[in-house]
Amino acid sequence: MLSSRLTQNAIRVLETRYLRKNLRGRVTETPQQMFMRVSHYVAQADNAYRAKNILRKTETVFYEMMSRLEFLPNSPTLMNAGRELGQLSACFVIPVEDSLESIFEAVKTTAIIHQTGGGTGFSFSKLRPKDDPVATTGGIASGPVSFMKVFNTGTEVIKQGGTRRGANMGVLRVDHPDILEFIWVKDNPEELTNFNISVAVTDKFMKAVERDSTYPLINPRTGKVVRRLKARDVFRQITESAWKTGDPGILFIDKINKQNPTRNLGEIEATNPCGEQPLHPYEACNLGSINLTKMLRKRKGVYRIDYAKLSETIRESIHFLDNVIDVNRYPLPQIEAITRANRRIGLGVMGFADMLIMLGIPYDSEDALKTAEEIMSFFQAVSRDASFQLAKERGTFPNFSKSIYYHSGSLPLRNATATTIAPTGTLSIIAGCSSGIEPLYAISLVKNVLGDVKLSETNPLFKKMASERGIYNEKLVSAISSTESIKDIPSIPQDMKELFVTAFDIPPVWHLRVQAAFQKYVDNAVSKTINLPHTATKKDIEEAYLEAYRLGCKGVTVFRSGSRKKQVLSCGNVLYC
Repeated sequence: MLSSRLTQNAIRVLETRYLRKNLRGRVTETPQQMFMRVSHYVAQADNAYRAKNILRKTETVFYEMMSRLEFLPNSPTLMNAGRELGQLSACFVIPVEDSLESIFEAVKTTAIIHQTGGGTGFSFSKLRPKDDPVATTGGIASGPVSFMKVFNTGTEVIKQGGTRRGANMGVLRVDHPDILEFIWVKDNPEELTNFNISVAVTDKFMKAVERDSTYPLINPRTGKVVRRLKARDVFRQITESAWKTGDPGILFIDKINKQNPTRNLGEIEATNPCGEQPLHPYEACNLGSINLTKMLRKRKGVYRIDYAKLSETIRESIHFLDNVIDVNRYPLPQIEAITRANRRIGLGVMGFADMLIMLGIPYDSEDALKTAEEIMSFFQAVSRDASFQLAKERGTFPNFSKSIYYHSGSLPLRNATATTIAPTGTLSIIAGCSSGIEPLYAISLVKNVLGDVKLSETNPLFKKMASERGIYNEKLVSAISSTESIKDIPSIPQDMKELFVTAFDIPPVWHLRVQAAFQKYVDNAVSKTINLPHTATKKDIEEAYLEAYRLGCKGVTVFRSGSRKKQVLSCGNVLYC
């Protein structure tokens, strides 16, 4: 029964955000009915490609995957499929050109997208810098940061689908003349509260950091160099601001574009709000995640990965996400055009940390890296084959002939990209597993995911193992609720301490090695936050950003606990954990 699979926190999240409500705000839909609604609506895309008698089978397969919590699509699909809005995509990038008309058209588009549950990313790198002349008025420009504040205000007054506030990613190239203002804008905690921000750094900049040389700032209006800065000084300011506020992150923009299969269409300049989905201007993407804890089988008391089940789930999940592109209702014709032309999707994983625990593998170990590479290389191969099979049946994505696949003699593919690792913040609560590829944040934690509503949670695998070993009691509950780590709790056996390692126990390099292991086999990018204790130093963050570049990540985000007044995760009663 579905109800027995859902935790109380999952039910609370579903009732708050996802299930149908009447005009009085009362829930009128069960979780089972939600999954039936979604599976029925998404399956309808098969009408254009398959025999009518297959439709019911497709609907059943989709329903069973979701109701067994093996696969979940991104939140807007769960919220809107089969409902009036019908907008199913989570990720959008909206272009911002250097004119008032373009800027405020983008603000309008953003409001429409947020109202339907999507998140938006922007590059502000084309906007002329502060104090640059404006010929049409004889005045001077106020610069990218000032216009970001306009977007932030617009987001503040539009509630996404009536369920959550909009999320934005603001990107500025490291060679923009206003880069220092951008880096420090969130030093004021009241500024850009609805934005994550990232600096798009180039390979040339990173080499200048390594050589301790200067690099040019270029006016995007004229293309001329306006001054030069010391790269290491700018890099130090990026890491210092990240230490202080959690922003900015870094996007390695050259790597993103080198690995973009549709780069002949133009450069990618921005990503979605959590950084895992680089997109062309106006492009949208549909994401979904497979719960790895459901991809295990137990024999003689030992868990093993069930690759046959994983293969089948991947194939049907790719089928599901490709269908979403066809049944989606797009906010703008430009968005529909490029999204259908590239058919970019992003299937990923959640529950990785829980799966490692079930397999008896510590997160910060060579075995964990080996497991990550084995799973994701398998994932990538099966996803590509699933896209190939769909292409034989339905045709390639329309821009296939303009892609690197066509020019390299690749097999035809239905989708320009197939894989992404998303953060799965609320989806993992519904699925009852750890989020994305993150380690456990703490054994006992509080998740602030519903505005002012806080969800308390103790890791069920820890509770089960501690109970089996006869050490789970009130004293232990009190101990794990007041600390970020269990390493100093004497009643917990050493092997459990190693297995239930938490985010703050793990050195930054291990966070990055796991991220890089997944990125090696992911078409798009990986959402991964290096969560650091409050005691972490600026040097720790500087080294993390440099190591991310060396390891071939497409971006990196750090968060030092307590660097913001409000944060999504906290450890029981600990203020800074």
